[in-house]
Amino acid sequence: MLMATAFVDMVGGSMIFPLLPFYALKLNADPWLIGWMIAAFWIAQLASAPLWGRVSDRYGRRPALLAGLAASAAGFLVFAFAVEAWMLLLSRLVQGAGGGTTGVAQAYVGDAVEPKDRAKALGWLSAATSAGVMIGPAIGSLATTLGSAAPGLIAAGLCLLNVFYAWRWLPESAPHRRHNPGAKQADPSGPRRPVRAVVWEVIASPRGDVPRLVWIYTMGMLGFMSMIGVLALYLERAFGVTEQTIGLFFVYTGALSVVMRAVILGKLVERFGETGVMRMGATLLALGLMGIPLPHTILGLAAVIALVPIGTALLFPATSALVTHRAPPWELGQVMGVQQAFGSVARVAGPIWATAAFQALGIDVPFYVSGAVVCLVLLLALRVKPSDVAFQVEPTKAAG
Repeated sequence: MLMATAFVDMVGGSMIFPLLPFYALKLNADPWLIGWMIAAFWIAQLASAPLWGRVSDRYGRRPALLAGLAASAAGFLVFAFAVEAWMLLLSRLVQGAGGGTTGVAQAYVGDAVEPKDRAKALGWLSAATSAGVMIGPAIGSLATTLGSAAPGLIAAGLCLLNVFYAWRWLPESAPHRRHNPGAKQADPSGPRRPVRAVVWEVIASPRGDVPRLVWIYTMGMLGFMSMIGVLALYLERAFGVTEQTIGLFFVYTGALSVVMRAVILGKLVERFGETGVMRMGATLLALGLMGIPLPHTILGLAAVIALVPIGTALLFPATSALVTHRAPPWELGQVMGVQQAFGSVARVAGPIWATAAFQALGIDVPFYVSGAVVCLVLLLALRVKPSDVAFQVEPTKAAG
């Protein structure tokens, strides 16, 4: 049920994203403003993700997910009826605030799935989102034939249906969270720290068990999003790809990602463990990023770029699964929200620096630099303890 919710939510978001630059140009937006429109989603997610995580720890995962879906629907409606460029920017901010519940969905998996199966379950969840990314752009392009407002209205309608579906059939992952906010928790737990304390721990203690995993996720996302920011520009410059043909790349990479996450990831985790799979993912992603500028034919490019969705399908779910094992259970939603917030910083910074380097330093430079960043991720991953043991509450704390 969570996979279906994530899939429909991602279909709506991916319907809108490829159309954003074209809508903005029609409203006379400058190119630099379009870049900030793209980044606005991740800025809003950065601000909201830790708060959504804290809300889900206090009130439950299900209410937070329902509220996030409703916010996304509102953002799509603003997009549908935008008549000024600032309205498109506003729609992206609202969508990003709703999208801050990604960490909540991952924490839901942490609540509902046994530790040994979490990487596989997170792989299924991300496979559902990858399928949405694969299908959404095609639906959005077709919807434009019904009018400029149609994609936004359809996306909003899907989101509202998703709210009803989740309200009706998605259960709470941890029923003990349905409590009076003023009442004392009955389950074993430790003190809930403020969001800023968790953020500061990641910054001040990067060698810590959980902070190191958060940095692996963040730097991996930086390398990946740097590529995403310039890939269309590179394909247009190097191979003459247009807006009519760019969708084929989404379908190809999305299909690979779905197969990896839904079918192969679980088997690799059983064989090599989450730590080993994380290291494999970092290696393949680094090779894929640095290899993109090398081929001179579409077939050669297709062979090299396949390493990117394969690498991300291994790296990110395995890293998130390790976080769910090693974060304190009473702070799981908050920690996952902080991880998503750091990832959002990477999503904002990656396209901004990569497009600047593409223009100023050469079309190959962003790929080589982003590959080098993921090589650093591999070095960090090699220092992660191989034991995949869930967080244990101290006996005295449990007895209390």
